[in-house]
Amino acid sequence: MNRVACVTGAAQGIGLAVARELAGLDFRVLAVDLRPAGEGAGVIGGLPGADHRYLAADISAAAGREAILRLLREELGRLDLLVNNAGVAPRERRDLLETSEESFDRVLNINLRGTFFLTQAAARFMVELAAGGAGAGKIVNISSMSAYTSSVNRPEYCLSKAGVSMLTRLFADRLAEYGINVYEIRPGIIRTPMTEAVQARYDDLINNRGLLPIRRWGRPEDVAAAVRAIAQDAFPYSTGQVFDVDGGFHLRRL
Repeated sequence: MNRVACVTGAAQGIGLAVARELAGLDFRVLAVDLRPAGEGAGVIGGLPGADHRYLAADISAAAGREAILRLLREELGRLDLLVNNAGVAPRERRDLLETSEESFDRVLNINLRGTFFLTQAAARFMVELAAGGAGAGKIVNISSMSAYTSSVNRPEYCLSKAGVSMLTRLFADRLAEYGINVYEIRPGIIRTPMTEAVQARYDDLINNRGLLPIRRWGRPEDVAAAVRAIAQDAFPYSTGQVFDVDGGFHLRRL
């Protein structure tokens, strides 16, 4: 039986690249996104292999998370890899002193709260599977360099990603006894629909101002390659580990 991977936020950008990479490794992929099922059919149709599924679900809502677990349990029968990629930026970048409660709640509910409770539910399922001899699963959380980088015009996003970093550590600690390893991937400046609005600014920072040691935009496939390594069990003696996929942004340079 092929392994099963669940990828959230899978309809575009990093999530779609990850889904393609895992399908190429013969995973059966459950692609989850907010987009309607009709649009999701195109996502599934573009994946190599067969028996992939698409589910339109909102991870910030209990009903959405329950639908994901129900499909995994009743139709696919297992879960070997959860990739928490779903996330949103603020609809409008506003200064820290002007951040609204509405924007704060929206971003935190999806990026952190939804991710936490989906991971909790998936972890329970993985523990059951491990106890039944099905093998130990893995969890990968896609955070961001914003987990530690101040952006005062989108504080809710930074806080949500900092929370995902601690979420990784907590679940890594709790699940290690079951052989379930948990990892965090921190993308840097990746060319996706989310970054289109700031493309000119980052073009200047990368090309003219030396922001990155590796002087190019990141690609969704760069992040997918890191997920691939984890999926292939390249780090069996690591858990809670952070992988920076950021062109060297995290380096402190003079």
